[in-house]
Amino acid sequence: MQDATPTPATDPDFQNDVVRNLICRQARYPDIATPQDWYMALAFTVKDRMLESWAASTKTYAEHHVKVACYLSAEFLIGPQLGCNLLSLGLEDEARAAMRALGQDLDALLALEEEPGLGNGGLGRLAACYLDSLATLEIPAIGYGIRYEFGIFDQDIVDGWQVERTDKWLKMGTPWEIVRPDVSFYVCFGGYTQMQTDAQDRLRVQWIPARQVKGVAYDVPIQGYRVDTCNLLRLWKSEAVESFDFEDFNAGDYYQAVEEKVVSETLSKVLYPNDEPDVGKRLRLAQQYFFVSCSLQDMLRLMDISHTPVAHFAERLAVQLNDTHPSIAVAELMRLLVDERQMAWDDAWSITLNTFAYTNHTLLPEALETWGLPLMQNLLPRLLEIIYEINRRFLEEVRNAFPGDEARVVRMSLIDEQGEKKVRMAHLASVGSHAVNGVAALHSELLRQTVLRDFADMYPKRFLNVTNGVTPRRFLMLSNPGLASLLDETLGAGWRSDLTRLEALSDYADDIAFQQDWRAIRLNNKAALAGRISQLVGVRIAPEMMFDIQVKRIHEYKRQHLNALYMICLYRRLVRHPDQQAAPRCFIFGGKAAPGYWMAKLMIRLITGIAEVVNRDPVIGGRMKVVFYPDFNVKNGHLIYPAADLSEQISTAGKEASGTGNMKFMMNGALTIGTLDGANVEIRQQVGGDNFFVFGMTAQQVEALKRTGYRPGDYVQVNDELRDAIDQIAAGRFSRGDKALFAPLLDNLLNYDPFLVLADYADYAACQERVSEAWQDQRHWTQMSVLNCARSGIFSSDRAIGEYCQHIWQTQKPAPRL
Repeated sequence: MQDATPTPATDPDFQNDVVRNLICRQARYPDIATPQDWYMALAFTVKDRMLESWAASTKTYAEHHVKVACYLSAEFLIGPQLGCNLLSLGLEDEARAAMRALGQDLDALLALEEEPGLGNGGLGRLAACYLDSLATLEIPAIGYGIRYEFGIFDQDIVDGWQVERTDKWLKMGTPWEIVRPDVSFYVCFGGYTQMQTDAQDRLRVQWIPARQVKGVAYDVPIQGYRVDTCNLLRLWKSEAVESFDFEDFNAGDYYQAVEEKVVSETLSKVLYPNDEPDVGKRLRLAQQYFFVSCSLQDMLRLMDISHTPVAHFAERLAVQLNDTHPSIAVAELMRLLVDERQMAWDDAWSITLNTFAYTNHTLLPEALETWGLPLMQNLLPRLLEIIYEINRRFLEEVRNAFPGDEARVVRMSLIDEQGEKKVRMAHLASVGSHAVNGVAALHSELLRQTVLRDFADMYPKRFLNVTNGVTPRRFLMLSNPGLASLLDETLGAGWRSDLTRLEALSDYADDIAFQQDWRAIRLNNKAALAGRISQLVGVRIAPEMMFDIQVKRIHEYKRQHLNALYMICLYRRLVRHPDQQAAPRCFIFGGKAAPGYWMAKLMIRLITGIAEVVNRDPVIGGRMKVVFYPDFNVKNGHLIYPAADLSEQISTAGKEASGTGNMKFMMNGALTIGTLDGANVEIRQQVGGDNFFVFGMTAQQVEALKRTGYRPGDYVQVNDELRDAIDQIAAGRFSRGDKALFAPLLDNLLNYDPFLVLADYADYAACQERVSEAWQDQRHWTQMSVLNCARSGIFSSDRAIGEYCQHIWQTQKPAPRL
């Protein structure tokens, strides 16, 4: 954030509250306080004001008997909180003046905040955007997830390789959470079940667990933008039921005495353990069940304290499953209703079906989770019995709807009988939800046509689309204050609450004076990023260069190696033809590879290897630079998104469900080079084909090529530049002479190429030439940049949440009291 107005007068109440919190909560007085102490004191002061809003919101919800949207997600990548909360409360200037009066710099304090390690990538960031929009639209809502003690990892680049460091985001504590020891629940694991007859002579099942874990609630307030509504993100921490065994201790077995505590707390220790080994699979399933069970038990608690009969559960609570991870909730709610609340099966199933809705985020088979029956039987025996019964009844329904079609029955079964028998969790979610949505128009259509086709045939009215969105609060107002101020001056402040008003910006796209202001703001943003890159990796970049940026999870389907091949070709061309006209360009990458994903790590090493060669070549000079920006996260995104000229969205068509980075870049005025994949299709529709650089095969062409037999080597033989690039890699040019280093990557490309990198290369390279030509005309480029921002309104998460409320949840803002 930065000063945009004269310094306001200091509010003595705000300033006094900061000092009070410094003394009473941090146990420091100003003369000895560290910057971290001041940050905590300021954050507590802001949170106090949020909690006043939270109390009023909760009281309103209770008085109106509202329907609450409950968002179940294994990730919530909420990002640093102080800046966003100051923005939402309208306290930026007040806080800046108060801290200045106390001898502190607000920007320095903002930089101290650790990013909460509660998510990995787009899935968790989307969940955080949705919580922001729910609060801003004043929709009663609770987010439910896990309070991971350690995030996925912090990333260093050492000698060109990704190195993972433990993400100790809680090492200094966090001021934003409220511990709720009174809100805790027991979660069962292992053991066996036994049948018994109740007092009414009805057969009941009792789960006798081998062990229990206690889940304790930690709440994070989520403040709406310039409204009085504040909702909650409720995260569960695992604890031992009994954390110390005196018998073991007295017997001298000190380790055994605390073993239960250590084992139980493992559930909320780390985000997404490596699930390759069996122990990793077991922990991941246990994590999912743990947070789902705690969350559903909490919802039943809320029903009880509001004196609402459980029969009205679906009328008071709408539960969204954010991807397949929480899908065990379908079976768990049935268990809670049938076993714990003594409901008849049919009544419980009606409640369950009308409560849940399922968002699918991927077409990749490996992300459609399955769990082996032995693992499920060992860890969750009662849940497996319930899944069997759901499946038995469901398959009867399938046979009635499609008599004689046993092949369909096999495909749709919740149990995969092929090879090792497994529970298909996406099938469970589809059967147990009244709505199933994809997250972009193309993705939703492919979902109906491919992985969930049978379910769409059987339940066509359940399937719909809600294209993803991102919050403009964080990704425009907070991260790009210069542009936000220009928009205020040009359009008025109304766009801040209704992003569709940006459409009026189209009228200024060709205005010379406006373009000058636009370019000045962009140049300032690029200079800030260039300065940070120089500090981090020692590469000096001229802000006037085109910033060509690809930041996202490192994965073969996202095709960072397609970009890398083009960089090599461009570099070789510039070396051979020093006088060739080409746009001076800095390629900037960022993203993390999963620790066990060797090919993705090798892709990072290739990029850093190219950077070593290009950045040190005096022949190239200032015409080309390559940077890998380490540890990409939300906080770093604040610098990166506003500085991009070109946004790389180059996944294989049909593989990216939606994407949200593409929307953040567009919102800040970047142009997109991309395939017709995910939300790229809708972005291009909004901004127009003349303002979007499209290349590559369509999803239909991709599938057709695979059916007819794809031979990647053929594409290399007819493309001299591409063949030369591959030869350079094989010769060790970008691996310090090590010819074996990239052999696995080249073998994969030349003999398999599962994501058709080589098939799309020629069209991608030709498209990049069109980009270079367009950059030469800065007036026209600026016009396209303005139009991208102007047409981004539809990609606000406010729009997406409005669609969920209207079409899936049937929730709304409480009516004002008369």
